[in-house]
Amino acid sequence: MRTLLSFLLLALASMVAAVSTSGNRLLVVLDNVTDKATYSKFFADLEAREFKITYETPKSDSLALFNLGERAYDHVLFLPVHTKGLGPNLTPKTLHDFVNAQGNILLALSANTTTPTSLVALLSELDITLPTDRNSLVVDHFNYDITSAADRHDVLLLPPPKPIRAGIKDFFSDDAGTKLIAFPRGVGAVLGNGQLLNPILRAPRTAYSYNPKEQADAVNGDDLFAAGQQLSLVSTMQARNNARVTVVGSAEMLQDKWFDASVTKLDGKPVVQTFNREFAKRVSGWTFQEIGVLKVNWVEHHLEEEGAPNDSNPEMYRVKNNVSYTISLSEFAWDHWIGFNVPEHDEIQLEFSMLSPFHRLNLKEESHRLAAVHYHTVFTTPDQHGIFNFMVNYKRPFLSHIEEKNTVPVRHMAHDEWPRSYVISGAWPWIAGLASTVVGFLGFAALWMYSAPVDAEKKVTVKKTQ
Repeated sequence: MRTLLSFLLLALASMVAAVSTSGNRLLVVLDNVTDKATYSKFFADLEAREFKITYETPKSDSLALFNLGERAYDHVLFLPVHTKGLGPNLTPKTLHDFVNAQGNILLALSANTTTPTSLVALLSELDITLPTDRNSLVVDHFNYDITSAADRHDVLLLPPPKPIRAGIKDFFSDDAGTKLIAFPRGVGAVLGNGQLLNPILRAPRTAYSYNPKEQADAVNGDDLFAAGQQLSLVSTMQARNNARVTVVGSAEMLQDKWFDASVTKLDGKPVVQTFNREFAKRVSGWTFQEIGVLKVNWVEHHLEEEGAPNDSNPEMYRVKNNVSYTISLSEFAWDHWIGFNVPEHDEIQLEFSMLSPFHRLNLKEESHRLAAVHYHTVFTTPDQHGIFNFMVNYKRPFLSHIEEKNTVPVRHMAHDEWPRSYVISGAWPWIAGLASTVVGFLGFAALWMYSAPVDAEKKVTVKKTQ
């Protein structure tokens, strides 16, 4: 019955969320509506994924992110504009409220245009720092395209980014082969230490950010904004409500001329094609929640003891009960739900806690069926009564957060549930003492009752003499 119900729910979810789990209404803010022809391939890919795109300029009177207190759009894409402000409809507070309402933002910057103050303020609040000098440019004298940037070295050629550490799912470099990402005339950002921030694409160690207008003749290392892998070229922030904000340092890398273009590195290797088109698809797909979205289908816990009722999710447990816990997880992959497989070198864990965890257990894959993976474990409740929580808190970079909590009371043992004293080895000395006392009393009583009394006639009379 549960299998059939899971199948029907997943089929219904697949039909309803055929494009993105958060909707398909996309607002594109650009300097001029005619500029969309420069990004025609990028927008064509979005339309092929069934996004309904609305193009607006910051000066448009009809531009509004909210309508009657609800989101008017599900996602916003900002392209470079030549104005310092975005008007009263795109203030930092409005953008912040949009993220709080689970809206997603994709922000594309450029070294040729000044970043609007509203966007700078929003990124500053997210602990993403841009160069104070708005004309800053990222260059690399060892990793550049010798054809298009032979003099300025401002078109970086980078391999697709691998996961920053083991145990993180690879969304952005899979099947890239020998292709390179072209990052032309872009801006680098510095990320804070927040746990919600993650870089997708870092600058090479030989790259640095400088102002070509003020530092054209010589570059002082002390005046650099940042250098090497301090620079994040494509940055992400996933809020606690799973809303996503992505900063692409080069809007030009999304243009038609860099999609499937041919580039050549300084090392003299053969001409290769860029990975920009597929990389742009994956970055936008992650931002607009087409990939990396996890869902809890159901949770089940019950007694795992012989003769005990096998009721699902009982309201109460007893101390020292054997309990089985199972959670079903799915992952959204572009247009359908699939079973979520935990990446290699990573674990999904269950905490059974009151104020602090009494158990922290790795969940093992039990079965894989119907676009869902079931993870399972069995454990014994602690010898402590109180209010406990089944808690699965799974938070990893580039995956939506899972925080599943189920509260159950754990009672102490009833009077008739304790084991007999003769089963407990520690009670044997006390039982022996009690038995010896009983035996001694009965022996004394027997001697007292069955001992003959002294004959009165044989009593010896003793006369008193004076």
